[in-house]
Amino acid sequence: MQAIRFSALAATLLLSVSAFAACVDCGQVTDVREVRTEGEGSGVGAVAGGVAGGLLGNQVGKGSGKTVATVVGVAGGAYAGHQVEKKVREKTEYQVVVRMDNGGTRTIKYAEKPAFLSGDRVKIENGMLVRIAR
Repeated sequence: MQAIRFSALAATLLLSVSAFAACVDCGQVTDVREVRTEGEGSGVGAVAGGVAGGLLGNQVGKGSGKTVATVVGVAGGAYAGHQVEKKVREKTEYQVVVRMDNGGTRTIKYAEKPAFLSGDRVKIENGMLVRIAR
């Protein structure tokens, strides 16, 4: 009879210990950041802008004034085209910082704004966060 009681007690303790064991993939959200990365120009925008600026500049003035306007149009158009291309290629990502239960920190990146807030309890599954009950 005592062997049965001991086995039941051991099983209860084992379940209790495993229930309180730290979840290695669990933690708490400490920060959600919006990070913008500036786009890089490939040269296509500068070339297209330069051509457009040159065509517009060529419509102005006569003689050497026309030449100066064309050169200024090419330079201004190239600069503007480069800036537009950089803006179009700009990216925004969201970084969710998680303080893991083991004391470490992990950052999970999202292309779209995630629904997590600072203080949320989460678990990392397949590289993504899943909200868990407190």
